[in-house]
Amino acid sequence: MKKVELLAPAGNFDALKGVIKAGADAVYLGGTLYSARAYADNFTQDEICEGIHLAHVFGRRMYLTVNTLVKEKELDSLYQYMKPFYEEGLDGVIVQDLGVLRFLQSCFPDLPFHASTQMTITGSRGAALVKKEGISRVVPARELSLEEIIKIKEETGLEIETFVHGAMCYCYSGQCLLSSILGGRSGNRGRCAQPCRLPYETGGKKGYLLSMRDMCTIELLPELIESGIDSFKIEGRMKKPAYAAGVTAIYRKYIDRYYENRAEQRLPLTPDRLMTQKSSGHSALTVSYKVSGEDMDILRSLYIRSEIGAGYYKRHNGREMISMHSPAYRETDGKLLADMEERYIKSGLLRAVKAKIRLVPGEPACLTLVSVEKESIQVTITGDMVQEACRQPLTAEKVRQQMQKSGESPLRAVQVEVEMSSPVFLPVSSLNELRRRALSAMEDAFIFQAGLAYRERKTVPFREPQFTEPKLTQRAFAGQKLSGQKLFHAVVRTPGQLEAALEEGICRIYLDYSLLEGEEGGLFARLSAAKPAQLREAGTEDEYEFYLATPYIVREKDIKYLKKIENAFATGLFTGILIRNFESFLFFRETAAREQIVLDANLYIWNREAAAFWQNRAGEFYLPVECNMHEWRDLLKRCPENGMKACAIVYGRLPVMITANCVKKTVGSCNKTGGITMLKDRYQKQFPVYTDCLCCYNVIYNSVPLSLHSLAGSKQAELLANFRLDFTVEEKQEALQVIRYFKGLRAKESEPFYKEYTTGHYKRGVD
Repeated sequence: MKKVELLAPAGNFDALKGVIKAGADAVYLGGTLYSARAYADNFTQDEICEGIHLAHVFGRRMYLTVNTLVKEKELDSLYQYMKPFYEEGLDGVIVQDLGVLRFLQSCFPDLPFHASTQMTITGSRGAALVKKEGISRVVPARELSLEEIIKIKEETGLEIETFVHGAMCYCYSGQCLLSSILGGRSGNRGRCAQPCRLPYETGGKKGYLLSMRDMCTIELLPELIESGIDSFKIEGRMKKPAYAAGVTAIYRKYIDRYYENRAEQRLPLTPDRLMTQKSSGHSALTVSYKVSGEDMDILRSLYIRSEIGAGYYKRHNGREMISMHSPAYRETDGKLLADMEERYIKSGLLRAVKAKIRLVPGEPACLTLVSVEKESIQVTITGDMVQEACRQPLTAEKVRQQMQKSGESPLRAVQVEVEMSSPVFLPVSSLNELRRRALSAMEDAFIFQAGLAYRERKTVPFREPQFTEPKLTQRAFAGQKLSGQKLFHAVVRTPGQLEAALEEGICRIYLDYSLLEGEEGGLFARLSAAKPAQLREAGTEDEYEFYLATPYIVREKDIKYLKKIENAFATGLFTGILIRNFESFLFFRETAAREQIVLDANLYIWNREAAAFWQNRAGEFYLPVECNMHEWRDLLKRCPENGMKACAIVYGRLPVMITANCVKKTVGSCNKTGGITMLKDRYQKQFPVYTDCLCCYNVIYNSVPLSLHSLAGSKQAELLANFRLDFTVEEKQEALQVIRYFKGLRAKESEPFYKEYTTGHYKRGVD
């Protein structure tokens, strides 16, 4: 049985050496750019190259995080940034942005790619999509159960990497805009300010309602190992080296102990076997496995919050997963930290070798190094010619002293045998050069023996593309010049909002999937009856459209709702589908034509390569809400003429979090009725929370609506195919007012009737 990989974080070079010494099989780190931990110490280019070499000498792998969304103007710089790491032998790169994936694949074809948890992969369909694009390993959404993870593994054959220890996000990773919208610090750019760790109030109950307990799965290791997960990941690039090393050492201890005590070979678990174990209330896998109280105390004392849990492996949500009373970390045991520092950081990282040097006059000096751990690993290097000594012959002790020096090398000669047949002379500089060459060769031998030598890698030279800005009438992205009511589309979630959109002649209406639930026949009849009157008023019979919007999150249990959308789509009443996740896209890829698929803004097209990824897969896309107007123009200017239309959301409360946990359930209980509840922050701002009880997730909306009325009424409107109004909490009358206001902007400019709004990132963008 292949052993699971223990993957540890490194925020700086001390942490890197510490986790290697503590037993990590692989290390992940970030550089000064493109990393989702922008506030970690991070590594310089030279440090990363040195770190890759060091890890390889000890037989460990190194993965680099390039797991942020990348703006168009930043994309080309990726080549020079990545090239030295690729040439040094980087073992893999963790990516979020599909454009980054395409760009790096084109330049570095032999580099393995891992899909970050920021990609929000929640099932085997999404995993299959990225596998086809060259991803070899997936880090699924942390919210998935063990059964769901096993299913991805079984159906795709991809390597699976999951978190086992450390801090947890409240929102599905990659879907959080809360820090970005509130303070301009984007989690998608590695700059999250963690507003989820602040106090909130709902239903008269106060507390840290969005602060997840830290994860600690040490007691679940047998099941996680048997499930077939390939890599166990420890969170913590922003934490102290002693934390990273100490936690790594404990997990190393119990992973090894489990394999050592494994009495018999078992088949990988299946979801059915897991369900059987759940129903019986125990697992046979844990019979001979027990974590000591002392080791649990160590884990609790190493930079972890006051309350811990096992994450989502065995539960979907619940108040027991939230640190209601305090998000603060426990006071770390100073003595324990000092012990970890001494044991793993200060004591150095060395690999022992034995040396034998032969110095015979008239022959080249000859030095052989042999690994103490495995004697089959050895190298022999010859140097300068040895001379007979006329005066001051070399002593064996002097030679031994020179051979025991290691300089910057992680190798150390713990035993030196000196063979000299007569008084000899060799300059000390020659001895030093012989030692340096031998140590370097021995390092290469260790790397080769570990299978981590990548000398045959190919690099495709990067040539910066040349762009000529096309005229607007030629730009496929721009569509045609549109005016009046045809310019605006709308997303509706309630019957009242739907009535408002119909009454005001919105030419395309996106219906939330939840409107299909329970009364499909009644809804279809209503749409069919409303259509002729609407068309007569609009005068656009051949272009009037209804679209269906998928859930924000689709997990295996939710496929039934995609099937409902599929059945509704088959009636011919609906023109297309608004896609919000990879799972939905792959489900509908065979059902809907390319031009019938519209990508919502949370599928993140920030650069030309991301647009190229989707160009043959979708007909339209919505511009990302974290980019400003200049970045939108830059993107459109540098995208190829691919027929995919660019659109923009100009009104609506932006979803700032999509969560598996439920605010209602945290402060009370789930009544399975869904609807809107309000979340109040410390400034008394109200954030509407939509409880979706069909797919069982919460959507936390911004406290005020986005309103880009200045864009909708400007000449820049001609750059886009359409604008969209998103209705969330509005009653019918308010939705009518909003539609009328935006339709009127073509005739005259005016301030909106609603007093509070935000322009989001349209002017400021994110760093």
